[in-house]
Amino acid sequence: MKLSRIFLAGAVVLFLLPACKSAYETLLTGNDVEAKYKAAFEFFNNGKYRKAGQLFESMSVLTSGTPQDDTVQFYWALSNYRDKDYYTAEANFKSFLDKFPRSPFSDDAEFLRLDCLYKSTLRWELDQSPTYNAIVAINEYQMNHPASLHTAVCKRMLEDLNERLDRKAYENAYLYYKMEQYKAARVAFRNVLKDDADNVYREDILFYTAMSSYKYAQLSVPQKQKERYMIFVDDYLNYVGEYPESPRCKELEHLYKRAKEKI
Repeated sequence: MKLSRIFLAGAVVLFLLPACKSAYETLLTGNDVEAKYKAAFEFFNNGKYRKAGQLFESMSVLTSGTPQDDTVQFYWALSNYRDKDYYTAEANFKSFLDKFPRSPFSDDAEFLRLDCLYKSTLRWELDQSPTYNAIVAINEYQMNHPASLHTAVCKRMLEDLNERLDRKAYENAYLYYKMEQYKAARVAFRNVLKDDADNVYREDILFYTAMSSYKYAQLSVPQKQKERYMIFVDDYLNYVGEYPESPRCKELEHLYKRAKEKI
């Protein structure tokens, strides 16, 4: 008897599911703007952002040129944003801002577009083109909105994105060091600081610049060692001049004493 009730309940659910799906699809493909509008906000307010976004998108042509136009377009973008589809949402917000620059939603749309760009960036190991795009957009936003309530958030975004670029530049140079290509490593480290003297990994870069020049000198043929150890001395002095309290100074000082014996 109990098993029969379970089968009966399952049959009822299976019967109702196609009906529910059919009702939503009928609404989605229909032209009843009022019903779509109401249902879209009900889905949105209940956290069903994908369904809400589909409904807002489906009525965007129907409401074009009407008083509901900017609301529908904005909430279409916001639904995608809440659904974490940042790539689509960014395109939505950009289109919205081009079409409705004076809408009451434009301030929110402008910042949320930045957040989409920020959240679409990749880890430092991967392609950083999205990072550069986000940095440009955030800087433009700050220039156009110097008193924005989002200034602190923009600052944190920029710090994170710039640190990512700094890390990639540092790691690319450090790879030569790990591969024991010390001459190439020193050149690469110096180029990192030439391009960005304020790299957040500056101390590490200066340290490994000195280590690279020492190891390169150490592995050189005897007739080349003197001039190459002198290059190490310069690198050593650069490091200890900037970071005299660093615990790494002891390690470099030991190498410095050895280098002086060779010069």
